[in-house]
Amino acid sequence: MLTALFDRADRPVVACLAAIGLAAAVLIGKDGLETVAGCGIANDDYPSKTAKDWVTQADHVVVATPTAEQEINRRAFTKGPSGYATDRSVTFRMDDVLWSANSPRHSIGESFDMVAAGWRVYSESGARMKATSAYAPRLETGHTYLLALRWSGDRWVVLGEGAAVPFDDQTVARGEWCGRVLSEEDVARGERFSRVEDKSLEKLLVGQDEEAVERELDGVRVKRAR
Repeated sequence: MLTALFDRADRPVVACLAAIGLAAAVLIGKDGLETVAGCGIANDDYPSKTAKDWVTQADHVVVATPTAEQEINRRAFTKGPSGYATDRSVTFRMDDVLWSANSPRHSIGESFDMVAAGWRVYSESGARMKATSAYAPRLETGHTYLLALRWSGDRWVVLGEGAAVPFDDQTVARGEWCGRVLSEEDVARGERFSRVEDKSLEKLLVGQDEEAVERELDGVRVKRAR
């Protein structure tokens, strides 16, 4: 889990990390453009972008809502401004299963837990900074998500940054992303300015509902069966 590099919200900027070969900002905002930092470097454990990736790599694709969280894995620092960092154990309510593999590695129940990005706490002030995963939701209570899940190492994980999608109000790309709350219009606007090579399922289905997700996943299943 990597800490987000947030710029001041009242100052429109574009964060550019071309020197290390990645676009670090998605431009959003209703009252002018402001920068949401790219949340670190994407390092997916499994291919996670497309419907084919989800069907090939995941055990289940679900709609789920975090209902509780607790801090875990506290790590103290002896140098620098940060006193310690934590992860979070997040409990999800499983709202709907949109797709399951023919032979999933593990069944999924009415609730499940996952490890998510936590906090970085400064020594002097005690201020807490949200940690985030690369180009992905932080997975916060009060929001709903579309998740492509895989059973790995005796626990549930999302395939990668492309497999955790904001899904408030049953709408793709509406909700919490990198610790901020975005509308699907915000995301669509940002996609026009950055990540132009993104061919993800999220980008394809921005603003659509779970039926559209099911159609894309079933379409892959049909093609594979031919």
